[in-house]
Amino acid sequence: MMVRSFAVALGLSALAACSPAVPDSGPGFDDYDVYEARRAARDAALEAPVTVRPPAAAESPLDAARAALAEPGASGEAAAAPPRSAREDPMQASPSNPPPVVVNNPGLSDENDFEAVSERRGIESDAERLARAQAQYQVIQPEALPERPGAREPNVVAFALQTTHPVGTRVWSRAGINAEARFRRNCAEYASSDRAQADFLARGGPERDPRGLDPDGDGYACAWTPAPFRAAVRD
Repeated sequence: MMVRSFAVALGLSALAACSPAVPDSGPGFDDYDVYEARRAARDAALEAPVTVRPPAAAESPLDAARAALAEPGASGEAAAAPPRSAREDPMQASPSNPPPVVVNNPGLSDENDFEAVSERRGIESDAERLARAQAQYQVIQPEALPERPGAREPNVVAFALQTTHPVGTRVWSRAGINAEARFRRNCAEYASSDRAQADFLARGGPERDPRGLDPDGDGYACAWTPAPFRAAVRD
């Protein structure tokens, strides 16, 4: 019996030696209060409001230049700007900014230059130029149109200039039946009033009117009028 108990104890000892060791979880892992305190601190840090500050504005080159001019020098006084004479004036000629070159081209006209023109011209010269210009014009007075040789029809222009009475004034007597109807029908056959007047004169007008082209007896057929030809001579 003792031998059996000893054998059992020996076997249990061997099994205990073969089982792996439990690793150490580190200090404080088994302290629940410490764990809760750390978790509460972490939650408070996450819930706290975060203040975001905007980055500082970058200094512009103009501000940097002003700050550099305002820095005190070795004597403790602010650096003064150089005098205007020491600086280059963009409107003043200098070796780096030469004056513009005036080109005097005799081939270019200076008619738009009042001073240049006034130096060459005066009242007397203007009068001379005007007199020369007027002498170049020739005024031709209007004359009566000549008779065309071999023309079969009368010249209506010459007839217009020979007469002086206005349109509608009865000068020659007229007689006939249905004078208005004949006037409208026969005048419609002509392409223009000048053609009607020329044919009227060729048939014995203004004294005679065989076709009834001048029912009022003024010597002007089919609404023809001498007014344009007379006005041309007066002008």
